[in-house]
Amino acid sequence: MFDKIKTMQKIRTALLSYGMSGKVFHAPFLELHPGFELLGSWERSKKLIQQDYPEVISYPSLEAILEDKTINLVVVNTPVGTHFEYAKKVLLAGKHALVEKAFTTTVAEAQELATLAKEKGLKLSVFQNRRWDSDFKTLKKIVAEKVLGEIVEAEFHFDRYNPVLSPKQHKETANSGAGILKDLGPHLIDQALFLFGLPTSVFADIRITRNHSLVDDYLDILLYYPDFRVRLKAGFFVREANPAYVIHGQKGSFLKPRGDVQEDELKLGKNPNLTTWGTEHEGYEGLLHTEIGGEIIKEKVPTLKGNYYDFFEGVYQSIANDKTEPVTAQEGVHVMQIIEAAIQSNEFMKAINL
Repeated sequence: MFDKIKTMQKIRTALLSYGMSGKVFHAPFLELHPGFELLGSWERSKKLIQQDYPEVISYPSLEAILEDKTINLVVVNTPVGTHFEYAKKVLLAGKHALVEKAFTTTVAEAQELATLAKEKGLKLSVFQNRRWDSDFKTLKKIVAEKVLGEIVEAEFHFDRYNPVLSPKQHKETANSGAGILKDLGPHLIDQALFLFGLPTSVFADIRITRNHSLVDDYLDILLYYPDFRVRLKAGFFVREANPAYVIHGQKGSFLKPRGDVQEDELKLGKNPNLTTWGTEHEGYEGLLHTEIGGEIIKEKVPTLKGNYYDFFEGVYQSIANDKTEPVTAQEGVHVMQIIEAAIQSNEFMKAINL
C-alpha cells in the first residue's frame, strides 16, 4: 500500500497552529504519509515551523490560508473555544477540515459543522487519535473476540498526578472550551462510544480539586446501557495509577494498564515509522482471566502496536477516494451529546436521558 499511495494525489495540508499539537501529533504523520504535503502553519508570535520543516510556509493569518486555493485540507488544532468559528470558515472556503478534540463547545455547533460539510460535499473528521493507542486497540480486540462473555461493567481511566496549573492560559481560564471534561473527557467518551455505542442515559460528577483552579479537573461519568454500565474517570491527583481499562463479563475479566508510548516518544522528537512504531514496553501487558471452552485461563495478553498513522491514512482515503472519515463528524456530535448531558447531570445531580 505504501508504494501505491506514492502514485496517488497529494492532499495539500495546512495547520492552524504549531504548538504541541501541531508539532507532536500532526506534522510528523503528515510528513511520513506520502499522500500528504505539509504546506505550513498559521503562526502568530513564535515562528517555529520552519526550524523543523524549512520548505514550508509560516502563514501570517487565517485569511492567508483560506485564500490559498492550493490548500485542500486544514487542521483546526487551536484552543477548543475557536474550533467552531475556524472550522466553519474552513468549510465555507471549500476546504476539508480535520478538527482537534473537543470537536466544539456545544452539540448545536457540532451539528451545524456536520451539516455544513455534508451540504458542501466536504470531508470533516475529528482527531480522536486515542482509538489508535496500543492499549485501546488491545482492549478492542478482547471485546470483539467475546472471550469475557456478556459485558457486565467497564471502567476507563485517564489519570495523572499533576497538581500544578498549566502555564497555558486558555487551559486554566474559565471559558467554554476549558476543563478536563473537554480535554481528557473526549478521549474516554469516544472510546466508550466506539466500543459500545450511545448509552440510554448519563450521570456525572464533575469537580475542581486543585488549589486555585478555575476549571474542572476531575470527572466521573457513568454511562447507562440496558444490560451493563461504563464508568469513565479522569483526575490530576492519582499518584499510583489505576488500570486504564477494566472490563468484566459474565465469564471473566480483562485489565490493561495505560502503556501506549506514542505521545512520549513524539514529545522526545522521535519520528514515527511503519514498522516498529507504537510498540509498548514490556511489563504493560493486559491480564485476561476468563473461561474459554470450559477451561479457566489467567494469562498475559500481548499488546497490539499503536500507530496514529492509521488515522491519517483514513483521512487520506476519505478525501482521495471518497471513503468514510476515520472519525466522522456525526461521531463528534455524539461525543458532544455526552459532554452536554454530563454538564446537565452534574448541575442537577441526576441522570440525564439521551
